[in-house]
Amino acid sequence: MAGTIWTFTELTPTPGMSLQVETLFTAALGLQAPWRVEKVELNTAKRRIDFEVVCDARRLSCPHCGALEQGVHDRVRKSWRHLDFFQFEAWLHAQVPRVHCGGCGKTTQVSVPWAREGSGFTLLFEALALSLCQELPVAQAASQLRVQSHRLWRRIQHYVGQARAQDDMSTVRHIGIDETSVRRGQDYITVVHDLQAKRLLFATPGRSHETVAAFTQDLQAHGGEAAQVEHVCMDMSAAYLKGVRQSLPEAAISYDRYHVAAMAGQAMDEVRSTELRLESAKVRQVLDLEPKTRRSLRWAMRTNHRGWSARHAQAMHALQRSGLKSARAWQLKEALRQVYETAAQSNDEALARHGLKRWLSWATRSRLEPFKKLARTLKSHVEGVINGMLDKRSNAYVEAMNGLLQQAKRAARGFRTTENFIAIAYLRMSKLRHLPANPFAPAVPREFGVTVHHA
Repeated sequence: MAGTIWTFTELTPTPGMSLQVETLFTAALGLQAPWRVEKVELNTAKRRIDFEVVCDARRLSCPHCGALEQGVHDRVRKSWRHLDFFQFEAWLHAQVPRVHCGGCGKTTQVSVPWAREGSGFTLLFEALALSLCQELPVAQAASQLRVQSHRLWRRIQHYVGQARAQDDMSTVRHIGIDETSVRRGQDYITVVHDLQAKRLLFATPGRSHETVAAFTQDLQAHGGEAAQVEHVCMDMSAAYLKGVRQSLPEAAISYDRYHVAAMAGQAMDEVRSTELRLESAKVRQVLDLEPKTRRSLRWAMRTNHRGWSARHAQAMHALQRSGLKSARAWQLKEALRQVYETAAQSNDEALARHGLKRWLSWATRSRLEPFKKLARTLKSHVEGVINGMLDKRSNAYVEAMNGLLQQAKRAARGFRTTENFIAIAYLRMSKLRHLPANPFAPAVPREFGVTVHHA
């Protein structure tokens, strides 16, 4: 069925009615003099509505120097995609004046009140796009808006940069430093979180000590002071340790429990894989298990016993009766986890220190080289390890941040450059206060069928 193109002047029987319709749309678009809607055209076949906007003024202020009552030199036609109207794709068109100034001698195009200079979208459309990108993968948001993804990425980078320029970091006292990759094992970036405000402060390519210096410069540019940072939670990276000692010398250091647990898990895996490679016949003989149960063993060794099924429990009981090195490795890994749990529950430094000392002694005497190496590492960072055991704030937040970073990676799928990943991470995790508001957010509290009166 062929569509119909309607202009609202054709639908109205009197000039007065036409004027009312144009005035209505002028108000709906938020336009003020000298801008107004002159014509509205509805194309039912293309499901599109076009608004012709005009500027009646013949003299305007110079956009360059501000001189008043300067003549309009000419007009340039431009178009902008707007929020859908009545489920129709909406476009604004205008002959935008250029002013020739007798004062500065320049001919400059005036700014329109509904869009940024150089943008093909209205401000409200860009605000909606940002709101969608905070919740959806960017490619999915682009599909819903019927635009190309790269156009949304440019808006994200623009508005994130604009909002971060106004960000206030004057209250930052406790931070977490971590690394993550843009792609699996590639293009590492350093991220810095505010552990109190629970937000992303800074992200930059690389993972050297220089990234910490870059953070302190950014902190100072946003009203913060390096000397005011009291506490840093991080992993045992030598680069980060060097960076913190150089750039944040007043900060106490704690090592995140999740990184320590990961190191213990890696040590256990190394023991297990080495034993299986060198003594595979012995392992299979001692672990007399059906294939499904044997395959369950690796997963069970890595997870908390609270999540075991009956098959996992059967496999682990067999492991503990086996006398294998893998069994001792798992016991050491679990014992370290218990030290951390006891310390967290008690919040007692003396108890934490005693528990860690006992574990270090056991690991050192274990004859398992990966755990002996881990013990040496923990001994050389013992004060930071103890701090990490007692720091509930840091330990609880690091895991949550890692989850949000993974969501940011998924949101950037298809256009995952370092710049895009950092921009979407800021958008979703920085709690930026100076982003455009969602145009569909309710202006006042409402209840269905109830009018809310405000004094």
